[in-house]
Amino acid sequence: MDLGLAGKVALVTGGARGIGKAVALAFVREGANVGILDLLEDETPQTVAELRALGVKAAGYVTDVTDVESLNANVQKLAAELGGVHCLVNSAAILINVGKIETMDAGMWQRDLDVNLTGVFNAVRAVLPFMQQQNWGRIVTISSVAGVLGGFGQAGYSATKGAVISLMKTVALEMARYNITANAVYPGIVGTEAAQFIRPDMKERMLKRSVWKKEMEPDAIASAIVFLCSEPARYITGIALDLSGGITLFTF
Repeated sequence: MDLGLAGKVALVTGGARGIGKAVALAFVREGANVGILDLLEDETPQTVAELRALGVKAAGYVTDVTDVESLNANVQKLAAELGGVHCLVNSAAILINVGKIETMDAGMWQRDLDVNLTGVFNAVRAVLPFMQQQNWGRIVTISSVAGVLGGFGQAGYSATKGAVISLMKTVALEMARYNITANAVYPGIVGTEAAQFIRPDMKERMLKRSVWKKEMEPDAIASAIVFLCSEPARYITGIALDLSGGITLFTF
């Protein structure tokens, strides 16, 4: 199936490693040019080099999605280098604030909100002028099964991952007149660096609830995300796609 992404420009926040990097590579396989924004100073240029070696245009900047001025400036740079912005995938997130609500540090709670929710809001606002002008765009935000079911000891992460689902629904409603779609996906346990911050007992319990009984590969998540950014998916908007591996099938 031709996804219609050849020559288009995809921007991936948190694209230097993990699911974000898998998404960037999946776009490249479809012939898209890719820009990444990530906090990782060493891995960001390394990933850009890997993408370029595959024969597409790629660029990247070390960027904090909570820094609106820097984010906007770097999106402008990427658009100028690569030829606009057609797709945005919000992968940048943190999962380091682990603890019960009554003992959770208020500053860490705020950091969850700033990165995982406001960071998505900032990135969406940065790319909308390009998408509106060209009357075409795709936005996908990576949520989590914790945003649907909750997560013990992960109040900030769970709350923000649930909130981005609602945010995408609102973007879908407001941006339909510009042929811009907005969707969320919520994976379960994926074999990335972030999985180490999940409590071992909670991770084991979630894997038992998965119909596959194992961690999922980032490539599988990336493939679904890239499809949502495709031309054949033009009527899919405002959804939260369950990529949990069946975890949500078991509610007792």
